Amino acid sequence: MSVSHPARTSHSSTASLQNPGDTALDIHQVCFSYGNRQALDDVSIRIDAGERVMLLGANGAGKSTLFSLICGLFAADSGRISINGKQILRGAAALAPLGIVFQSQTLDLDLSVEQNLAYFCALHGIERKTARQRIELALQRLDLLDRRYHKVRTLNGGHRRRVEIARATLHEPGILLLDEPTVGLDIPTRTELIAYIRELPDTLGCAVLWATHLIDEIHENDRVLMLHQGRVHHDGPSQRLCHSAEVTDLSELMHQVMHP
Repeated sequence: MSVSHPARTSHSSTASLQNPGDTALDIHQVCFSYGNRQALDDVSIRIDAGERVMLLGANGAGKSTLFSLICGLFAADSGRISINGKQILRGAAALAPLGIVFQSQTLDLDLSVEQNLAYFCALHGIERKTARQRIELALQRLDLLDRRYHKVRTLNGGHRRRVEIARATLHEPGILLLDEPTVGLDIPTRTELIAYIRELPDTLGCAVLWATHLIDEIHENDRVLMLHQGRVHHDGPSQRLCHSAEVTDLSELMHQVMHP
């Protein structure tokens, strides 16, 4: 079952208000601890509008903690986080341009696919006619039209993940966070979703911060942020990072970082 890859369309959302070079996400000297354990230590990251960034790190590196801070679930001990130029601690409006797909499932299992999407649109104050149009397009793009009336609990893991990705883009976010979006999926589904996600900066105009520990999801020209023990150890195009470190690939670079 294939996922369609449409040409970029015009938008009237926060994403369309951004221009190349605008800052979609600015994380400045952020620190966070769980009690005595330092989870993030002086993390600074800037992501521009329409940019795709791969956040690479082993389990426990701090990727999910960073995402929790960005979406306001936790407050940083120090530092600041801004989305489209607005600091997130200044109110819910600052989070409006943010879309997120968590690693754990957050859909309502007893609602249909379409009901889950419609409820999300209502929460974001999207007018009904506009919501219907966006839902129709999202279902088409992710090959879910024939499952629109199915309850989520009847779907397999791959289709549930497609629904979550569709839902996260309905309000046309300026930046989309993806926390290990392909974990646990079979190879054909993974391949299709990877291709779809990689095109989102072009098709939807949003920046993408994609957390993964799977090296095969990263291409040689992708910008890679390598997180280890709560610190950013490398930031730059994958091929350049490997060349500078005199290693053959990202797997070897990760091993070098984890076992200095």
